[in-house]
Amino acid sequence: MKSVFNILPEQASTVASHVDAIYLFLIAISVVFTLLAAGLVIVFGVKFRRRPDGPAPEKPHEDSRLEMAAGAFLLVLLLVLFGWGAKVYFQNTRPPADAMEILVTGKQWMWKLQHPNGRREINTLHIPVGKPVQLTMTSEDVIHSFFIPAFRVKQDVLPGRYTRLWFQATKTGRYRLFCTEYCGTEHSMMGGWVNVMTAADYERWLSGEVAGAAQETPVQAGERLFTQLGCQTCHNAGSGALGPNLAGVFGHTVKLADGSEVIADEEYLRESILNPHAKLVAGFAPVMPVFKGIINEDQLLQLIAYIKSLSGASN
Repeated sequence: MKSVFNILPEQASTVASHVDAIYLFLIAISVVFTLLAAGLVIVFGVKFRRRPDGPAPEKPHEDSRLEMAAGAFLLVLLLVLFGWGAKVYFQNTRPPADAMEILVTGKQWMWKLQHPNGRREINTLHIPVGKPVQLTMTSEDVIHSFFIPAFRVKQDVLPGRYTRLWFQATKTGRYRLFCTEYCGTEHSMMGGWVNVMTAADYERWLSGEVAGAAQETPVQAGERLFTQLGCQTCHNAGSGALGPNLAGVFGHTVKLADGSEVIADEEYLRESILNPHAKLVAGFAPVMPVFKGIINEDQLLQLIAYIKSLSGASN
């Protein structure tokens, strides 16, 4: 569907038309009230201007009915806008349960992406049409922002934490990808393309050979790192284990040594890997080494993907 008067980019996602509708409605309201205010100024200025030979103006009298009616109308209008915007916002921030997760790392000045089967891309994203896609994103250096105009989606990508973005493409094609947060001298070059393919073409592309390297899924890479770093020595199901058993921990409540509780989400796992003494699990001594500066953001995403898989969470 072509955007109205070709003012806006092409609509190519399920949310694009909803975002455009709100945007155009706001423009229409602004135009109507601007013309109304300007028209009243002109009409009142001409009709009620003071003439040299005219009678003295009457003393103004108070009547709050107009103000009350106008206030009530504006209140209803603002509540409609708030409810409409909130509905679209929540739709755009709650991915479906069956969304395919793709890992994204921003870095001056490129986007690094990894698909569920391990295939990697730089500044290019291949996705199937009609399939919900969730991006789990972080930055290696400064704040970036992932923006696909045709999908009407944009999300800041921050160092030291994870942000998420989801969308569902509605038509095949090639669409621009930008970074919209000034991130350094080559910010304007940090862009790329989103290639939306049919499901069959995407599967063929996904299973294609990767030059120079065998494909390794994020879960497989995380398991390999888990073993290389010796994590299984302490994190096992044995009675004398020095660390908590990680099977089934993701998404569940963890009791800490200070008596508080925390949900074991991606942010908690990230902090527990980089700075394990920040939130010490009850019943365990602070013996885990600090991995900050030892593993990079890609490796962190892979380790978290492996830990999530131990709880049956898909990646």
